[in-house]
Amino acid sequence: MAEKIIRTSLENGLQVMLKEIHTAPIISHWVWYRVGSRNELPGLSGISHWVEHMQFKGTPKYPAGALDKAISRDGGSWNAFTYVDWTAFFATMPADKIWLPIDLEADRMQNSLYLPEEVASERTVIISEREGSENEPLFRLEEAMYQAAFEQHPYRNEVIGSKADLEKITRDDLFNHYQRNYAPNNAVLAMAGDFEAERMLDHLAKVYKNIPARKIERHPILPEGPINGEKRISLTGPGETTYLNIIWRTPEGKNPDIFPLAILDSILTGPSSLNMFGGGGISNRTSRLYRELVDSQIAVGVNGDYVTTIDPYLYTLSVILHPEHRPQEVIQVIDAEIERIQQGAISEEELSKAVKQARALFAYGTENITNQGYWLGYSEMFDSYEWFENFLPALEKVTVEDVIRVAKSCFAADRRVIGIYSPKDEGSAK
Repeated sequence: MAEKIIRTSLENGLQVMLKEIHTAPIISHWVWYRVGSRNELPGLSGISHWVEHMQFKGTPKYPAGALDKAISRDGGSWNAFTYVDWTAFFATMPADKIWLPIDLEADRMQNSLYLPEEVASERTVIISEREGSENEPLFRLEEAMYQAAFEQHPYRNEVIGSKADLEKITRDDLFNHYQRNYAPNNAVLAMAGDFEAERMLDHLAKVYKNIPARKIERHPILPEGPINGEKRISLTGPGETTYLNIIWRTPEGKNPDIFPLAILDSILTGPSSLNMFGGGGISNRTSRLYRELVDSQIAVGVNGDYVTTIDPYLYTLSVILHPEHRPQEVIQVIDAEIERIQQGAISEEELSKAVKQARALFAYGTENITNQGYWLGYSEMFDSYEWFENFLPALEKVTVEDVIRVAKSCFAADRRVIGIYSPKDEGSAK
């Protein structure tokens, strides 16, 4: 049976995306809110992530802790996560048990309690999470580099927030952030699985009909241009491994240059998965930088990464160095490969191979019902579901000239941040 998709909005502004998939008696239910660290004011970094945690702390109808047992008993799984542009909640259940998550999400859209004792408990949890991350070299390096890459844009802040802000955010801060942003007209409800779309839409309309729309206030966010000059970050700390990261500014998700960037990423380091929820992977052993760095034993690992966001964000190239080599050797190899591409050293055969790899990884990230639910909502966070539907055809249209142009516009040596983390006993990397 062919898949059927319904895209509509309820009277209160709730956007609904329904996709019938009758391959298994499973339904994945997602609610996406258009709020993330991008929408946080100075002094309140991390509040969106903290609010996500508080949404599991109960309502009068669904006390904290009761739902974990109920969903597990019904054979389902549920979770949530926060990123720079959005916060998402999902549950994947047997099809005949989906009614609990539907009712739960409607209830906690407006009735979450935010009890003071739960706020205090979760403050301890999140600060501990933050402190644990600070023990990770790559977290420390990434945080320093992002703050160098963005001078004012809130993308410069880690989603978890700064420790100073986490220590002073109040219960009222959290509850006000919840009330300002958790509204039907600021959300996308996405469902994929074994249901009849028209009947499900009728049910959702009844469940959500009494939740009023709210005025969503947004403070202005001025986009930043390219990174101004080359910046270098050098950190030292415990461990035995040297890490090198290089980041460049890349286009926003709806920019057509995202598609040549996907191919350039595939050529350089092997394709990146745009499914942040998961979806398999493929080997990057045939990529240029794997051959030049790992096969030659200058490095023990290399990968690239980019995401699709509302505003221009970052491409990150990460290298784990071989202990007998220095960061400057790696930088020289990377620069040489990028310069070759910028000067036109790409064959049609290499382009075709990169397209096939990017297509394969994209397919892996869409293969199950949970991932299908993910894409319904995620693509709406920075563009529209048409972006998802057009992704593979757009890759096929990318030309060698497109890849060269994007390599020149994005990967300039004088518009990047280089970050190096070195073990303390080796001193500062050169």
